[in-house]
Amino acid sequence: MKTAGKLAAGWLLALGCMFLSLSVSAEIDKYQTLKPLPSGIDGKDKDIQNTEAVYDLDITAKQGLIFGLPTLLIGGWLALGLYRQSKQDKQAIDQKVSENLQSLFYQMVEENQGRISLLGFAIQSQLPPTTAKEYLDIKAKEFNANFKVSEEGAVLYHFDM
Repeated sequence: MKTAGKLAAGWLLALGCMFLSLSVSAEIDKYQTLKPLPSGIDGKDKDIQNTEAVYDLDITAKQGLIFGLPTLLIGGWLALGLYRQSKQDKQAIDQKVSENLQSLFYQMVEENQGRISLLGFAIQSQLPPTTAKEYLDIKAKEFNANFKVSEEGAVLYHFDM
């Protein structure tokens, strides 16, 4: 569904731009058509107008606006809606991940009587060690945890329960 929406938005935006560029092109051609011709042999400017061409260019410019503006607006509206939906989906996923991580953290604190090792948390949460360390450091500051270094040199976080 998202792919179809993206394709529709892209096609509508492209089509709207084409119609509007057609309208602009017709207006430029109409301006060129209405310019007086350079002076001839007698030194006078010729003021000959091709009314059929001017009329056709007027119609083309109006049709370009009539079809281009709504098409461009609908395409923009679809693209904006898809962008907002994507942003909401990303926020929902981030929130769910955060809730799961917090749940795992509380579960580990409870199971281990307040002691969590960096490696144990990284393994349980399946986070990279640097990310796990950052998360535990934030929680340690939040809950005023103590740090203890084991005999092997591993850092243990001790949360008071």
